[in-house]
This record gives sequence, C-alpha cells and structure tokens, in this order.
Amino acid sequence: MTTTITESPTPRPRLLLVVGPTASGKTALAVQLAKQFQTSVISADSRQCYREMPVGSAAPTVDEQEGVPHFFVGDRSVAQHLSAGSFENEALSLLQTLWSRHSTVVVCGGAGLFIRALVEGFDALAKEQPDRRRHWQTLWEQEGLTALQTAVRQRDPAYAARADMQNHQRLIRALEIMDTEGRPVTDLWTRSVKQRGFDCQWIGLQPERARLYDQINHRVESMDAAGLESEAQALYPYADHKALKSPGYAEWPAYWDGQLTRGTCLDLIRQHTRNYARRQLTWFRRCEAVHWIPAPILEVDSRLDWIRRNLPEVKLP
Repeated sequence: MTTTITESPTPRPRLLLVVGPTASGKTALAVQLAKQFQTSVISADSRQCYREMPVGSAAPTVDEQEGVPHFFVGDRSVAQHLSAGSFENEALSLLQTLWSRHSTVVVCGGAGLFIRALVEGFDALAKEQPDRRRHWQTLWEQEGLTALQTAVRQRDPAYAARADMQNHQRLIRALEIMDTEGRPVTDLWTRSVKQRGFDCQWIGLQPERARLYDQINHRVESMDAAGLESEAQALYPYADHKALKSPGYAEWPAYWDGQLTRGTCLDLIRQHTRNYARRQLTWFRRCEAVHWIPAPILEVDSRLDWIRRNLPEVKLP
C-alpha cells in the first residue's frame, strides 16, 4: 500500500496594516504588533520619510521605535521627492527582502494614497510639473478652495463626483495632470487592482472626535516646543515641495511676513491638522476591509487585547 504525502501549501506572507488619522496612536500600536511578531515596520507616510522633517511629521523617535526596525523614516532628503508610485516600487522591492526573514510585516501610516499604491497598485499618471502645480497653488492661495473645485468640475465632472473635493492638494494634482495630458483624469484611470503575492489584514484606529482633537492640539504644542518653527525656516527654500504645503509648515510664512500673530499661526496649524485628520478618516472608512477598534479603547495594551478577542485571524501571540 502506497502512502501519499500531501505537503501543506506555504502560507502567503502578509501585511498587517495599522491605519487611521494623525495623532490616533498608530505608531505605538504598530511598534507593539511588530514586537509581538518580531518583525519590521514600514511607514506609509508622505512626510516622515524626509530626514529634515522629523518634528512636523511626528516621525517616531529612536526611543518610540523601541528597537523595532523602521523603513521610510528619515531615509532621504526632502530634495528627493517620494511619490505614491515611487513608494509602491520601493516598498515592494523592500518586501522581497523582508519576506525572507518575516512572514508578517507591519505597515503603519495615514497616507491613503501610499497604502493604496502598495496594496492595489498605482495608476501611472503624468509626471509632476512644478510650473503647473504652482499656478494652481497660487489660485488656491488667492481665491480659495472653491476656485479649484469649480475648475475640476468644469474639466472632469466624473472625477469631481468621486474625489475628495475638500482636499486642495488632490485637486491641484488633478488639474496639473489635466494640464499635462490634455484630457480628464478619469480618462487615464485604469482602476485595475494588481495581483499581489501577499495577504492584507487591516486594523483601524478612530478615537472619539473630542479626544482626537485634544491629542492633535497637544501634539502641536509639543511640536512647537521641539522647534517646529526652526525646522520650517530651514525648509523654506523647499516651499514649493508638496510636503511643505502641509499642516505645520504652510502656515509659517504668513507669520514671518507679519500677516499673523504667532498664536494665530499655531491656531491655524491645529485647525488644518484637524481638517487633515477628518480627510484621513473619510478615506479609510471607504475601505470595507478595515477592522475598526472601538473609539473608547485608547491604551495600547487594551487595543492588543481587543485584537486578540475580536480578530483571531491576526493570530496575535
């Protein structure tokens, strides 16, 4: 009698994605998850990758990393722009190395476009054109968000119906693409999901709004004490860089020009950061795969306990 031995299929590697708005505690949870699985963390953040922006991007410090290897944290100069497409290519290449050592890798971040590029693939759209971007940036600064919204609706109604029309950076990029390509953005979309050789498990953080806003306000105070203004001044030569148009950096020139008091400048940073957090939540709530930890659960240990009880598929040790 012949016995046939059937080998079990090799488990696919996986990404454990920790997502949510800024100041929701993603870094602390990602670090503890990585320690549980003895693995590494990939930061999916459009600013933490720049070594000159540790304060304003709230990049995890060496102490906060707790010995866990982190990638895409302070690994390049702000002069080396990291687009979503570049992040996709670099992260996929990195993962081929990490999979040889770990079956699980943690991804931590709030940049929805970066995460979508990694998980689903990124449509190859037009290369960035700084002159066209500057044109639309100036329009936004002089005439406000409504002017951008009007331009997008006129040129690509289908995009306007699907896009986050409150995100001025997305609108500027869409208009820049249309200027470069000479046709609507939606004509260039393939929206085809690329097949990946790994599985994904999503964990989302969503503190109650009042709590989140308190955390954001406290973070801005801490950034100010840590030298945010000096960091922004040193980066002023890169003012046209997309990362420098974000909360914590874009507000300072008006203060330096005497148009605002320092207190008003910091208030604007708080306000713009809160707006950004709302946009992040809107983005991730569209993803049905995210398992949201209940808002009242805030402590890292309690969040880990919730994952153990409610997400057995994560197989948390």
